Amino acid sequence: MSLNEREAIRDGKLLIKSGVVLLAVFTAFVAHPLLHIQPSVVALLGAGVLIVISGLDGSDYLSSVEWETLMFFAGLFIMVGALVKTGIVEKLARGAIELTGGNELLTVMLIIGVSAPVSGIIDNIPYVATMTPIVTELVTVMPGQVDSNVLWWALALGADFGGNLTAVGASANVVMLGIARRAGTPISFWEFTRKGILVTTISLAVAAVYLWLRYFVLG
Repeated sequence: MSLNEREAIRDGKLLIKSGVVLLAVFTAFVAHPLLHIQPSVVALLGAGVLIVISGLDGSDYLSSVEWETLMFFAGLFIMVGALVKTGIVEKLARGAIELTGGNELLTVMLIIGVSAPVSGIIDNIPYVATMTPIVTELVTVMPGQVDSNVLWWALALGADFGGNLTAVGASANVVMLGIARRAGTPISFWEFTRKGILVTTISLAVAAVYLWLRYFVLG
């Protein structure tokens, strides 16, 4: 089946206006540190402008909102916030890192190895937010001559690839499942996870080898 892109455009003027707003939002995302505006505020402002200039009925927007997804993340962040507040996540992370005895390579592999499964269970955004102060401290106290950037790369790669492990590992996964369900092609949690395990395992193996070669072999 071929798609005529011109027939899919129902309002050319609105398309141009939306493109301008989208470009402005992307620019503000990049420049938000200079503007002293949070990205969430930028996104809401962009959405508000689009609502005003579109002239569409507000019920159209409300019916398109993924309410189930929003409620899921509200509950998720409440749960993770409680774990962070009680210090459980931090204690588990510190205890795991202490197992390496200060060995740089083992610490890197442990960070990437722990980050992946944990990010597959809880959303990788709150996990990275929790681990950031821990990695910051490790950078200052870790002995040896290894580039401290490797610790940050281990966290970034482990958390990022770990988000592909399960359906709840990343925000995009949950949104995608909601869209697929509404499109009549539902994907179950376990169906996603079975494929996610394979993809994540391969990705982590490649990432671990890269970090080892880049920072420990080639220096």
